[in-house]
Formats: sequence, structure tokens, C-alpha cells
Amino acid sequence: MTTHPGEEREETNITGSGERPRPWLARCEGGIIPAGRSGPGSIDDYIASFSPEIQAILERIRLTIRQAAPDAQETISYKMPAFTLDGILVYFAAFKKHIGFYPPVKGDAELRKAVSDWAGEKGNLRFPLDEPIPYGLIERIVKLRMKQNLSKSRRVPR
Repeated sequence: MTTHPGEEREETNITGSGERPRPWLARCEGGIIPAGRSGPGSIDDYIASFSPEIQAILERIRLTIRQAAPDAQETISYKMPAFTLDGILVYFAAFKKHIGFYPPVKGDAELRKAVSDWAGEKGNLRFPLDEPIPYGLIERIVKLRMKQNLSKSRRVPR
């Protein structure tokens, strides 16, 4: 069974009181992650499954990524929003107490140092919901990942 990168999950499906059923969500240590075989069909579906406060954060992250990488394609991968451009650029997901942002930052020491306050043990980023989300940092990460992906796609195979 596929799990969210860096997270362990339980099998319990959840719905919020008064909310529509969201069978693709499950509880995990520290938050909520997509679960089960089916997931959201689009980033719009994913975002719509959260409270208005979380929706606003997710939409702003989406816009930040879109502005940094206007040619990137939106998709759902590992049952969470992702953007691709010559490979995966980034994933993001909402949890009970944070926004997860993946993959870990590599290849830029200055940027890696800038994200160190949010980096988990595997390097994945966790932006606490009770603190301002660093949208400018997200933009820098996306631009780095775009540069890395484009560089890889231009390499000539040996």
C-alpha cells in the first residue's frame, strides 16, 4: 500500500462533523493523509476537501508554484497535489498541524540552509499551520527544482 513520503498511516477513514465524506483521507501520526485506493481526481478536488482556512493556504501554494513554473502541469501523485515539468517538481499536502512540501531540497547549500528550520529528519519540509507559510521560499524551491529537472532532461545519454 502506498503511503505519503515520510509518513506512516493508519487505516481509519475520517470525515469531519458536518462535512461530506472524504474516503481518500486517513489519519497518520501528526496529521491527515490521502488513503485507500481511490484519491482525489484533481488538485481542485483535493483542496475542496479541506476547511476554508486550509483551502486558502493550499490555493496560495498552488498559485506560488504556478507563478514560479508557468509551464508546469498539475497532477495528483501519491494522492497529493504535484506539479511536473520534465519530471516531478514538487508535491504538497495538508496535514492536521502542517503543510508538507516535498521532495527534500538538494543541490543548493544556501537554499538548504534557508529551509533548515522546516526540514524533517528525511529533509521533507513541514510548514506549521500556526506560523506564516514561507511562500517566497516555496517559490525559490520550485525554481531550483525546475532548473534541476531541465538540466537533467538536456543531458545526453551515454
